Amino acid sequence: MSNILVIDDNASVRKAITLMLEDGGFHVTAAKDGSEGLNAFAAGSPDLVLVDIIMPDKDGIEIIREMRQTRPATKIIAMTGGGRLSNLDFLKMARAFGAVETLAKPIDPDDLVARVRACLAT
Repeated sequence: MSNILVIDDNASVRKAITLMLEDGGFHVTAAKDGSEGLNAFAAGSPDLVLVDIIMPDKDGIEIIREMRQTRPATKIIAMTGGGRLSNLDFLKMARAFGAVETLAKPIDPDDLVARVRACLAT
């Protein structure tokens, strides 16, 4: 069973993604913000990380950069519901900093599980 770390500041989104992934057969650790996510990342060895881009404290781009410095081979999927810029701008930046895949919110459960499986297979 693959271990997935989900980092999202929105409790309902975090819970929904956790349930989608657990229903897909994954073990999930959830973190409510960037600092908690980086601590969970350091304490464990997730097979894949899903990180929201727009969060207080540390944003997703900062988290991706720090994870890449610590463990460059980590598979990271960045996700966003937008903000002042369009989703595509944030997702393009996330890829430039090391995300292997991106998702725009709202997230389709089947698409989420399929993309996670595809990332883990590579």
